[in-house]
Amino acid sequence: MGGFVAIELARRGRAATVCAFSPAGFWTSGDGFQQLAFGRLQRGIALGRFTRPLLPLIYRSPTLRRLILRDIACHADRIPVARALEFIDDGIGCEVLGELCAAVWRIETLDPAPCPITVAWGEKETLLPAGVLEKIEPIPQASLKVLPDVGHVPMVDDPGLVARTILTTTGALPE
Repeated sequence: MGGFVAIELARRGRAATVCAFSPAGFWTSGDGFQQLAFGRLQRGIALGRFTRPLLPLIYRSPTLRRLILRDIACHADRIPVARALEFIDDGIGCEVLGELCAAVWRIETLDPAPCPITVAWGEKETLLPAGVLEKIEPIPQASLKVLPDVGHVPMVDDPGLVARTILTTTGALPE
């Protein structure tokens, strides 16, 4: 949802450049993508609540971490057990999750874009359906960057790639 917020900040003139990672909101009211994505998120959190007492044991297995956290990262087996538990605890503890998932998250047309905008998308994204990527037309000047070998939260899979992407977007690193 941070990518969505970054784009909205640009809309309001509050950003010099934006690098939005897997942003919510590139869907239309009738396509069902928002319901699909947020439904998966809510089901994952509900399952986390139910299984939380067992997760310290379950997460000892890198294979099970990778399977359970597949909507977050494609390399969740690399996440330390303690960090994986923090992800679940953050979701379980989010008191506004229902409200966030019920809200309408739609990126409205930004033409012209008020600043350079890059939409970065994980090559192995699974939380947001593939068809969403084809709907970035609300920001026709946006640059689309597909990040190799990362999932929905690329910071988990490859923090260095994320840092380089941000620095390139802001002009601090040459392309």
